[in-house]
Order: sequence, then C-alpha cells, then structure tokens
Amino acid sequence: MAWALKLPLTDEVIESGLVQDFDASLSGIGQELGAGAYSMSDVLALPIFKQEESNLPPDSENKILPFQYVLCAATSPAVKLHDETLTYLNQGQSYEIRMLDNRKIGELPEITGKMVKSIIRVVFHDRRLQYTEHQQLEGWRWNRPGDRILDLDIPMSVGIIDPRANPTQLNTVEFLWDPSKRTSVFIQVHCISTEFTMRKHGGEKGVPFRIQIDTFKENESGEYTEHLHSASCQVKVFKPKGADRKQKTDREKMEKRAPQEKEKYQPSYETTILTECSPWPEATYVNNSPSPGFNSTHNSFPVAEGYECCTVSTNNLLPTATPQDAQQWLHRNRFSPFCRLFTNFSGADLLKLTREDVIQICGPADGIRLFNALKGRVVRPRLTIYVCQESQQAREQQPKHENGDAAANTFFVYHAIYLEELTAAELTEKIAQLFNISPRQINQIFKQGPTGIHVLVSDEVNDTNDGYHIILK
Repeated sequence: MAWALKLPLTDEVIESGLVQDFDASLSGIGQELGAGAYSMSDVLALPIFKQEESNLPPDSENKILPFQYVLCAATSPAVKLHDETLTYLNQGQSYEIRMLDNRKIGELPEITGKMVKSIIRVVFHDRRLQYTEHQQLEGWRWNRPGDRILDLDIPMSVGIIDPRANPTQLNTVEFLWDPSKRTSVFIQVHCISTEFTMRKHGGEKGVPFRIQIDTFKENESGEYTEHLHSASCQVKVFKPKGADRKQKTDREKMEKRAPQEKEKYQPSYETTILTECSPWPEATYVNNSPSPGFNSTHNSFPVAEGYECCTVSTNNLLPTATPQDAQQWLHRNRFSPFCRLFTNFSGADLLKLTREDVIQICGPADGIRLFNALKGRVVRPRLTIYVCQESQQAREQQPKHENGDAAANTFFVYHAIYLEELTAAELTEKIAQLFNISPRQINQIFKQGPTGIHVLVSDEVNDTNDGYHIILK
C-alpha cells in the first residue's frame, strides 16, 4: 500500500473548497420543496418541537376542576383561535351563572353536605387599569352616587343562601351555596366599558372587564377562608341592547370573510365557560365577613348625630410619616416598583416633590398617578354620626340635672362613623364593624322621632338630626 504525503493546503484553497461544498448542499432545495410541498404540520412534527411540547403540564386541557361556572351569554365570533373568549353584556340586564359541581367520587369529601362561599367580582382586564383600580372605582362612585357596579338579582337566583353586597365594595357580591344542589345566580353589571376610557369626540373603544368567581370552604373556626377554586372570563358591557347590536355586527363581519380567514377565528358559543385562574389577591375582604353569631340578649346603642365639618382620610400620606410608613403607603397604593427609589423618603419628602419631579423619576403614566395620589383631595363624608355603647346600669347611675334630665356625655366615649351612601345597609355594616359583631346580629335600627316615638330606619329615613337606638337579636 502506497502512502501519499500531501503538503499543507493554503487558506485560499480551503476556503474555496468549503464554499463549493456549502453551495452543493443547498442545490436542489427549491426543486424539492415546491409551494404545495411545504406543510406547517411537518415542521411542528420535528423532534425539537416535540421536545418543547413534552415540557408542558400533562393533561392540562383534560384536567377536571372541582367546580365549573357557566355564564349564559354568547361569546363573540370575532375572536381569533388562540385568544381568550370575549362576551358582550347589556348594562343592567340579568345574566345567569350556573354553579356546577364537577368533583369526582371521593374528591374533597370535607365539603360534602356543607356550604361553600363564592365571591363574584367585576374587575379590570387591562393591567394598566388594575394598578389604578381604587381611583377608578372611587371616581365611578362619585359620578354615580347610590349605584353599584355589580348586583345580585335575588328573586331570579336559585339555591343561594345569605347573599351579601358590601356597601363599600361596589364591584363585589358574595353568597353561600350547596354544591350538591342546583345553583344558579343572576348578576347585573351596571357600569359600561366606555366609562373608564378617555373622553375624546365620541366612538371611544370600551375597556374589557373580567368576571371572576372565587370559592372558599369553611375552616375550623367556621370562617370561609380556605380557597378551593377560582375562574374568570372576559366581558365588555354596553348600554341596553348595545351588546345585541355588537354581536350582530361581529357575526355579519365574519360572514363576509373568506373561508380561509374564517378558520382563524373561534366559533360563537351560546354560553361562556369561565376558565381557571389565580385567586383574587385581596384576601382581606374574604376575612371581614365573620360567620353568623346570634346573641340572645337585647342590647341598645345610643347614637348621636351631626354633620362633619372637617376632612377625614385613611389613605392620604401625612407629612409626619416616617420612611417606613411611606414605604407601606407606596405598597398599599400600588407603587411597589418605586419603593426602592424612595427608600429613604419620608412623607414630607414625597409631598415636597413637584409634578415634574415625579414624572422625571417614574415616567409620565406612573408619575402623574403618583402625583395625583400624593396631592389628592380628601373626600368629605356626606354624614357623620357619633356612636357609643350604653349599658342599662350606667344609664341608671347617671347624675341628674335640676330638670330631671340625665347629664349628657358623662360616662360615654363616642366613636365617629362616616357615611357616604346614606343607606340603612351601610349604617348597619359600619356599626357592626365598630363593635366587632356580625351585621346579622343587628335586627332593627330606630330613630328618636317627635315626642320620643321610635321610627324604623330605612334608606328614606336616615338623614335627620334625631338620635338612634339599635336593637340586636
């Protein structure tokens, strides 16, 4: 066998050979793959894509959830295949949500034969609006005094027990229900999507909302705080009959599209299935509704009343706030991303910042929001009443004046209650919070009328300067 010794090749020779080999490897590609031979399904079948799919959670689509919530309203046909469904609702119209029990046999036996609590919320879908939700809802409250964002249509609902609508939570309702029985709750959304968009010259595009349901079971203390399941869907709310017109418009647009274009969109379904999501983060509202407790004795709380002459706020940053207090204020008002920038700022330091300073530090959008929060005007309550608990023994021991009347304010410490809606439900709720009792323990509230008569307090009888007496169960 003969060996031939080759001399080292020059760089130019090596480079020209590599180019020729590369060109040869590319030759024929255009002939082998014509326009009809290319298929995306073949590309997705390559091993690299199969490996990525194997990293997804197994059976994520076939996962059976313990509960299912179905909103009886049609989805829009103008939604692309892989996007979330969108449902149009009419303002103030009652829509049914079916509460379905999907548990397997033996799953969650601790709730069998027991009640669970569900909280329904209308929240913003847009993350930008989520950061300013408190300000947005407060603005809506003052533009629509006495109205609620979300209501329950109790006469039409089936299977719900102890429905509640907190006067301070306009976008939230809650109720108890038995998963083993048929349950349908009817809701009404009173805000429309265009109320939260910038006013221009008409034709504003409304913002989408989310309807979210969080369900809880009872803990050992009898409070419904243990999370079981959460689901939500995307909706837009229009003025009465506007949702029907929008649905018709979307359907007509889809009918005009070519068949190839129609395949890129979802079909319209008669109902909307809420998809699983994370629980709503504000757990404080879940915990502030204690289980019912009943007192067999009758107690009386005298209440003095008067109009407030000074401003009150628990959300405003004070000049005396320490840097630690300022950090907590930033967290509470959703300015957490800027806490590091203002680490050593006290309340006085933040309040001294000008509008231009804040915009330069935080950017235009968040800067304007932070400046408005710092300089925001304090909301004045519509009515202030003063409350104290009076025992029968203290009443008998009060010193008498010459005219026989008890000396006023001798043994009592009064607490102020600030009313914004002037409703009997709001008064009941705030009195219950003040004395740490359940609102259901307050059976009746009477006002001291002319000649000492007792007048039952209602939404119409709530703004005179007479005293109150509260009767507990």
